[in-house]
Amino acid sequence: MKKFDETYEFLKEMYSDGYFPDFLVDKIKAELEKVVAFLETGVTDVERIQEKFDTMTLAINDLQEEFEENDSEIETAARDSIATDVVEILKWFDIDIDVEDALGERDW
Repeated sequence: MKKFDETYEFLKEMYSDGYFPDFLVDKIKAELEKVVAFLETGVTDVERIQEKFDTMTLAINDLQEEFEENDSEIETAARDSIATDVVEILKWFDIDIDVEDALGERDW
């Protein structure tokens, strides 16, 4: 079973931008880490992997209201930061899913 790069910094751009409250960025990071933990089990079934990305994306969708309540939103910089991390995860585990498909359930 392949382990993800322990030195990788998730959501670097979001953490470095004061517009995004760290405690909310932490919640997105936790969702990314759930996908990584799932992939570290060695699963290779693309359908199951896509389902895990869908679950992650729906959980991030659910955070939008909380971002708004904290004078922030999941907008362009956040989308790019999340997508960058998803691309890295897909490459690391050699998963043949396009980032747009992996994040297909997003409404941000």
